[in-house]
Amino acid sequence: MTNDDRHLRETPLARAELLRGHFLHVVRDTVRLPDGAEATREFVLHPGAVMVIGLLDDGRVVLERQFRHPMRAVMTEFPAGKFDEGEGSLACAQRELLEETGYTAREWAFAGRLAPTIAYSDEIIDIWFARGLTQGERQLDQGEFLDVFAATPAELQAWCFSGEVIDCKTLIGSMWLQNVLRGEWALEWRPGDAAPDAGQSEP
Repeated sequence: MTNDDRHLRETPLARAELLRGHFLHVVRDTVRLPDGAEATREFVLHPGAVMVIGLLDDGRVVLERQFRHPMRAVMTEFPAGKFDEGEGSLACAQRELLEETGYTAREWAFAGRLAPTIAYSDEIIDIWFARGLTQGERQLDQGEFLDVFAATPAELQAWCFSGEVIDCKTLIGSMWLQNVLRGEWALEWRPGDAAPDAGQSEP
């Protein structure tokens, strides 16, 4: 695969803000296309997020079920959440796991990144694995309602295949989990209290 993609790149020319809400920030960029013509691109600016694949000692993984208003349905997902301002990736993963599930982890491993909606958002989700889990008290945000439960990797894989799980990040998380468990994708584990806060630059 060639690294010369100059014939595909668009050049930003101007930006207009369309919406700045509590959660969403939508902009319209004017760009110059590779052939010299101009076009507009409307998309969502996102601070970035994390997803946590929590491994219990008995081999099960930690999952959540919560109502997602845009889908009008209760969805099964891995714990996840967006960065607070100035927050690093590992710190966000640790905070979200504790707040949503009550678990803390002895060890953490950065797996990779996914871009769930490349056509209309710049969101990047960092994928973290956590193990050596200890149960504590959840710290849900006001107005946040979700159930926490555990399932085997085989159960999760079956739900992904059947279409019961359709959340993009959880589908990708299940793929990562299967490859890790088969020994095909290696993780570099580090103590949770000693790991450097990788931020958005985690390799």
